[in-house]
Amino acid sequence: MKLGLLLLAALPIATYAQDSISVNSSKEYPNTFTSGSANVQAFNNSTRRFNDWSVSIGGGSALMVHSDLKSIYDKKINWGYNAYVSVDKQINHIFGLSLIYQRGETKQKGQLEGAAGIAAGVATATTKYNQVALMGDINFSNILRRVDNHSPYRWALHGYAGIGLMNFNTSLHDNDQNRWSTVPARSPLFIDQKLDINSVYYQMGIGLKYKVSRLIDVEARTMYVISGDDEFDGGGFAGPNDYDPTSTTPHYNMLNKRRSDNMWTVNLGVSFKLGKHLSHLAWHDPLQEAYYKTSVLENASADLVVCEKGDNDNDGVCDDWDRELNTPAGARVDGAGVALDMDLDGVIDLYDKCVTVPGPPDNNGCPIGK
Repeated sequence: MKLGLLLLAALPIATYAQDSISVNSSKEYPNTFTSGSANVQAFNNSTRRFNDWSVSIGGGSALMVHSDLKSIYDKKINWGYNAYVSVDKQINHIFGLSLIYQRGETKQKGQLEGAAGIAAGVATATTKYNQVALMGDINFSNILRRVDNHSPYRWALHGYAGIGLMNFNTSLHDNDQNRWSTVPARSPLFIDQKLDINSVYYQMGIGLKYKVSRLIDVEARTMYVISGDDEFDGGGFAGPNDYDPTSTTPHYNMLNKRRSDNMWTVNLGVSFKLGKHLSHLAWHDPLQEAYYKTSVLENASADLVVCEKGDNDNDGVCDDWDRELNTPAGARVDGAGVALDMDLDGVIDLYDKCVTVPGPPDNNGCPIGK
């Protein structure tokens, strides 16, 4: 009840605060006046200076590496593909977040050791996957930007890291029809991993971006995907006994002692920057902005006229803001050009015989009797 009353009371206050977009005195918003502006705009989309949303698409190759069955086998590459689309939000000029969806396929090969390998031959496997991840984006070029570099840049090195969920389907073929089941004989072996909490994966990588225009960036990106799953390469189900070092039964999942089959992707992509502003936050360089403002001030200084009205009383204070235009020669003045009178007796210090003691003007500023 109390919370409801508090919210009800705060609602008109919040509404009024949002509607107020101008300042009429320095008491309302003193820091605004000290910065040289007498207008304050509400924080909304119309006052934004940069675009910070974009949509990216791309594609390339996918290879199964650091796994039991590998895409690079017998010095030959079994090419797969990878495609992605992402929605990107730039948080500041250094860091951003992306929600990315990837889809692809890898092709890999492997052979068991010994007689089992001779009987089965070289096994071929295929993995088809779908992945959804939240990924962080660090702009290393903005972090490592040289202070003395005054030129705007069009290239940027990015680092990525993220976590997500995936589902995949694998199939494995070899020449041993009875390897996986004898009743009935079954080959190939199929695995269907659903999208759930057990399908968590991690990825990291780097990308090199080039700014084509205000609306478009292109990027070459390579990512390393850690599946966390020993079945990702299609090498069969991994039971606890499969990792028993004393076991002599051949398993495709034991060709590599790792318990995670990992993948490497190389992609070329395009980013479409959304918004009406001339610049995107990912390409904003605060140093460049500072250099620009400094340049404007340097160029404007040549046109700056000091003491346009002169200093007729030669007191060191321009007549433009001098409050006493006829200061006697030799008198000390304050910042407003007014002659100093330390004891405030109406006799300026230049003529005051008793500077620190007040006295009448007809006694040269000294007390009567002195």
